[in-house]
Amino acid sequence: MKKPIVSVKNYSLTIGDKKIVKDLSFEVLPGEVFAFLGANGSGKTSTIRSLLGIYETTSGELLVNGKKLTPETASIVGYLPEERGLYTRSKVLDTMTYFGELKGMSRDDAKKEALAYLERVDLADKAGVTLKKLSGGQQQKVQLGVAIIGDPKLLILDEPTKGLDPVNRKLLLNIVDELQQSGTAVIYITHLMEEVERLADRVLILKDGHSRAYGTVAKLKKDFKSQSIEDIFVSIYNESSAEAAK
Repeated sequence: MKKPIVSVKNYSLTIGDKKIVKDLSFEVLPGEVFAFLGANGSGKTSTIRSLLGIYETTSGELLVNGKKLTPETASIVGYLPEERGLYTRSKVLDTMTYFGELKGMSRDDAKKEALAYLERVDLADKAGVTLKKLSGGQQQKVQLGVAIIGDPKLLILDEPTKGLDPVNRKLLLNIVDELQQSGTAVIYITHLMEEVERLADRVLILKDGHSRAYGTVAKLKKDFKSQSIEDIFVSIYNESSAEAAK
């Protein structure tokens, strides 16, 4: 049995008088794509922020590689947030090289890896261009490059294909496939269930801060007697409060 790269045990978060997440437990294994699903406001982003040490937990334990994440150990994580935020006056290659250095790479190694990535995603000719001159899709690809530079053990992708055309969406999904095959664990957050069907090994569906479904894609389909993750997701969110409490 592989040792989990992420271990969340009995995690709860209350902000003010609002309970955001309630007694959540799950694991993410090396080399798997873990689909972390839920409607807006379900507690997904709060859980990720607690995992990254941005939010203090109310109770429970969130570990990455067996330890609570700190600034000193954060280099093993690559994070693509839903709210994109790179410095747009910086040049593409300089940006990627800088983030590689932040993760402990030498400048030469970071630059070499950044150039190889830009070549892969058809942005090699934009290496010396400032980010503000790129299209939204091109900026998205750079942001993904920033997340994966330095070969993180854990990659967290929040709506990674949002705004991408079909060609670039397929390219990004292929890159995720390759990372998984190389042993990287991927927490994948999306509202596109076809991406879950294509990529995910295991799934957790969060509703109102509670885990409502957790397991392999095959297990969830069997448990819910369903042919698709989308149907399972819809059935969970169509339940009334009374049904959900049963």
